[in-house]
Amino acid sequence: GVDLNNLMVNQPDTGEQALEIVELLVRSNAVDIVAIDSVAALVPRAEIEGEMGDSHMGLQARLMSQALRKLTGCISKSQTSVIFINQIREKIGVMYGGNPETTPGGRALKFYASVRIDIRKIGSIKDADITIGNRVRATVCKNKVAAPFKKAEFDILYNSGISRAGDIIDLGVEHQIIDKSGTWLSYGELRLGQGRENSRQFIESKPELMKEIEQVIIKKVKPELVSEKPVEKAPEKPKSESQLRKGEK
Repeated sequence: GVDLNNLMVNQPDTGEQALEIVELLVRSNAVDIVAIDSVAALVPRAEIEGEMGDSHMGLQARLMSQALRKLTGCISKSQTSVIFINQIREKIGVMYGGNPETTPGGRALKFYASVRIDIRKIGSIKDADITIGNRVRATVCKNKVAAPFKKAEFDILYNSGISRAGDIIDLGVEHQIIDKSGTWLSYGELRLGQGRENSRQFIESKPELMKEIEQVIIKKVKPELVSEKPVEKAPEKPKSESQLRKGEK
């Protein structure tokens, strides 16, 4: 789903260098999105230059805390969105009554982030015996710009990204626009296919049908987004004298 013609990739040597590049890009206002993949891979310079067995407690957390204090002001004045991708680690010694999962990089990122989304794979999508994608659940853990704690499930297909047709099938069934009878899915009198995957492939092959179902869903879920205004006809051009004479004859 990424336009490679408008994608720039940089692989810095240290975490400090990576965050300096992020600051320069944000200040320049020349790009729309900067993505850091990932926070867990931002290695401080002291750790790279040190020996293999050296202890470097809190270096990454200190690096993130200092960088985010500088970046927050720049981002608020810029039109650039910054996305930090992180990983999950487990705390040592958490046995009962607590969540053992945590994210690397300290607490600064959790505090400064406007939106935090927990994205997890919950299943595989298969075509016969071949895995063609993942079923994913996204949970909004924190949201400063809208209501938090909402959840959504969607398909991510290899080589094509998030499946719009899959979302239309799910919403259509949920709002009773697409009928489900056993394993068969139908839209009105038209049978879409047997099983969700076959139905998804069918409506993907028919863009006009997919657009029609999408508009019906939008009209039912958010009617304010559907324009009911009649299409105005273009004013007719005034007739020339020769055309008027022909009409009289």
